[in-house]
Amino acid sequence: MTSKERRRRVTVRRKNQLTLPADVSEPLHIGEGDEAEFAVGADSEGRLRGLAVVPAEQRWFWTEEWQEGEREVSREIATGDVAVHGDADAMFTELEQ
Repeated sequence: MTSKERRRRVTVRRKNQLTLPADVSEPLHIGEGDEAEFAVGADSEGRLRGLAVVPAEQRWFWTEEWQEGEREVSREIATGDVAVHGDADAMFTELEQ
């Protein structure tokens, strides 16, 4: 166990069901209806990972093309390469040029 690792013990109920305590589910971002992945290593050490479920109408955001655009914008913001406009009309005027 690492210094950052927390261990919690839960009781497996009927039909192999268990309840994740909030201090486990919250940092893993696991909620009702989400999927989780369990992995067991050769040493029988188990790991639990929360899997983000992306609604179908939001798939576009996770395409490689869109994510590259997000990375580009993050780089521009980090270097201060941003424009500030007084209003939306000024912003759209610059975008059209």
